[in-house]
Amino acid sequence: MAESGIPNYEVSPWFAFFAPAGVPREIILRLNDNIDKILRLPEVRTRLSAEGTVQVRGGSPEVLGSLVQSEIAKWSKIVRESGATAD
Repeated sequence: MAESGIPNYEVSPWFAFFAPAGVPREIILRLNDNIDKILRLPEVRTRLSAEGTVQVRGGSPEVLGSLVQSEIAKWSKIVRESGATAD
């Protein structure tokens, strides 16, 4: 992208599991723990790698919340500066 005249270009796709608002914290933590365990399984890592996933990370709900907030800030700025609309 830099060769195309777009410096500092960075786009990293990511996937996450979300639950509806109001789910009790103990349920969120239990789901999170189980998903993290699944993501650590060698066969799951192998499958995701075969499908092009470069990095598999688990983490706390707070880590995901921080990622979501940073992505909102990043892409909101880009959309505003580009003048894009949802027409």
